[in-house]
Amino acid sequence: QVQLVESGGGLVQPGGSVRLSCAASGFTFRNYAMSWYRQAPGKERELVATINYSGGITNYADSVKGRFTISRDNAKNTVYLQMNSLKPEDTAVYYCSRQGYWGQGTQVTVSS
Repeated sequence: QVQLVESGGGLVQPGGSVRLSCAASGFTFRNYAMSWYRQAPGKERELVATINYSGGITNYADSVKGRFTISRDNAKNTVYLQMNSLKPEDTAVYYCSRQGYWGQGTQVTVSS
């Protein structure tokens, strides 16, 4: 049974930083590319970042490039999203995803 559990979200001031974590289980984690998506109120879910099975290749949406970093620790079955220089428009529910699956999400709110 595939399970993805996000954590680390919360209320952050503009310009601040947050690191999200996603704990994976129920599959051979090291064999799969992983992604982070986000969905803001009233908007469609969008792809934020992806990382290949080994962690050697990453890709980012233009809106977060240079501010966010995706990484993974295959020994811990965990993928991370480091978010720096946060803006109010980054406010969204953030989801961890594998091909065909995603977690329940964690809320990130960027506000003064």
